[in-house]
Amino acid sequence: MNLDRPIPPDPYELLPAVGTFTLTSSDIADGEPMDAAFAHPGVGGENRSPQLSWSGFPAETRGFVVTCFDPDAPTASGFWHWALVNVPVEVTELPSGAGSAADAGVSGAFSVRNDHGPAGYGGAAPPAGDRPHRYLFAVHAIDTDKLDLTPDAPPAQVGFNLTFHTLARAVLRPTYQVK
Repeated sequence: MNLDRPIPPDPYELLPAVGTFTLTSSDIADGEPMDAAFAHPGVGGENRSPQLSWSGFPAETRGFVVTCFDPDAPTASGFWHWALVNVPVEVTELPSGAGSAADAGVSGAFSVRNDHGPAGYGGAAPPAGDRPHRYLFAVHAIDTDKLDLTPDAPPAQVGFNLTFHTLARAVLRPTYQVK
């Protein structure tokens, strides 16, 4: 199998500019390899979402959406690993393993299906032997309490709606590779 291809751009650099704020994690670090705990069981991982916390978002923020996207997947559309929608503005942290609204205990929020198939977090699973993939964990501060979506919306539709409602975005970009 030949996986030679150009490195795709960071998709957030191709969208309209928005403000930024701070996203931190006790589990992952920007530009650093993730632990196998955050990988998909299909590649020996535990499928656990990392701990995330955020601060410094705009005062007019009314809610959040948390996503994880792999732009390096060998597809023309990347790979969505997570979209947790309609997180209330008072929630500024998700513990490790909070890959679904139920796991996170976030009332009013919901997860849409990831590109693995189920709703909630789906861990890193790049093809064996491929270069390290970037996983863009993003918290989007939005200008509305809720996006007008339902749990059956595809993650690309979540992303489309975010383009029109994102005030600011915070991103961590850890990597993962299966040798």
